[in-house]
Amino acid sequence: MAEHKPRPKLVFADNDGNIYDHPELEMLVRRGDRLEPPRPDEIIALPPESELFLLPGRHALGFDPESGEIEQLDEQAVAAFVCPGYTLSATAAYAARANAPTLPLFAYGAVGFSGDRFYVAAARVDEDKRQIFTGISRDRIIKGAKALRAKFPKNRLLEHLTGCALTSCCPAARNLALGRFEAPLPTSRTCNARCVGCLSLQEEGSGFPSTQTRISFRPTAQEIVEVMTEHGRREKRPVYSFGQGCEGEPLTEAKVICEAVARFRQNGGKGTVNINTNASLPDGVEAFAAAGGSSIRVSLSSAEAALYEAYYRPVGYGFAAVRESIARAKAGGLFVSLNFLFFPGISDTEAELAALTELVTEYKVDFIQLRNLNLDPQLYLQVAAGSGALADPARHASMGLANFRKRLRKACPWLKFGYFNPYLEERVE
Repeated sequence: MAEHKPRPKLVFADNDGNIYDHPELEMLVRRGDRLEPPRPDEIIALPPESELFLLPGRHALGFDPESGEIEQLDEQAVAAFVCPGYTLSATAAYAARANAPTLPLFAYGAVGFSGDRFYVAAARVDEDKRQIFTGISRDRIIKGAKALRAKFPKNRLLEHLTGCALTSCCPAARNLALGRFEAPLPTSRTCNARCVGCLSLQEEGSGFPSTQTRISFRPTAQEIVEVMTEHGRREKRPVYSFGQGCEGEPLTEAKVICEAVARFRQNGGKGTVNINTNASLPDGVEAFAAAGGSSIRVSLSSAEAALYEAYYRPVGYGFAAVRESIARAKAGGLFVSLNFLFFPGISDTEAELAALTELVTEYKVDFIQLRNLNLDPQLYLQVAAGSGALADPARHASMGLANFRKRLRKACPWLKFGYFNPYLEERVE
């Protein structure tokens, strides 16, 4: 018997922030610059630990199934921020007023309501529960953070990370306090890119604040090794990751990172040592591999140079350097992931699929993390338009997340998909 697919109703909010579902109008979604009803196969119940956002200065839009027309309400639009492990297949539909403020750095998923629950257009891309904290008390996190501070009272990196765990509720920092999964190792104060959606440093006049506070010091190799060693003592399948939302580009600090990794390995340190990077400095990638690194995750909003550079706004490097870094990573024996920042209607087009397939095939990329691009949707459309990407007819037809992933997997059958940096047991034991 075929599974019943709900047709969720439009969700909107009044001026007091109360959220309602419309009695007649149905949920509408946005893909790029197109508005349309959601596809039945992409609707899932809103996952636990997700959040609903009100969209100031933006009118809710709904679909009238009888007339086939789109209707605008006076009330405010609502979006969903889906918990980690899920990737959006459509963004929220709304009509922005002329004075609408730029939205903060989150992903804004389309959301509707049916029966007794909210629904979103998204797909689960990773079963890993490393950023799920249901059932874990705050007291346990506080206890873990205080214990780390007491054991390493002079370690500035631990002081920074435990502060993040206690004040900003950073998932990576909370996991460090709990001694589980992946340990964050922020190292760099500076960056050689000016990403439109940078989480830790925004230029004056950007229209929105950073969501994380950038680290203000360079940790020593000893401070880094202490964090790694302590985390490895507590977690049986440890992952250690340089390149966090609270720092710049880690490869600009390749010297201290490589010194720390080499010392960790020389002391018998086990586990997956990863670097999340813009892959701008090929020599740094090569040195990281030689020092004992395991994997590299390359941040990528697009596999097309013009759109990539329009978003990252690189300083002193270009997309050719990114390709060279991937090549050297593979040559050095590193596991290569792409942190593909997915934006429905731009990322899932024929043009992007062709470019990404060529890149993955050329360098035999191992893994793709399908993460959401955290940016005001209209702002990213402006970025894409400025790059010339939207002038390409192949950029105007969205195949959807499911078809995009299916076709990429068919073209590159060795390729794996997920959301988090994988533990690479066979490569480190």
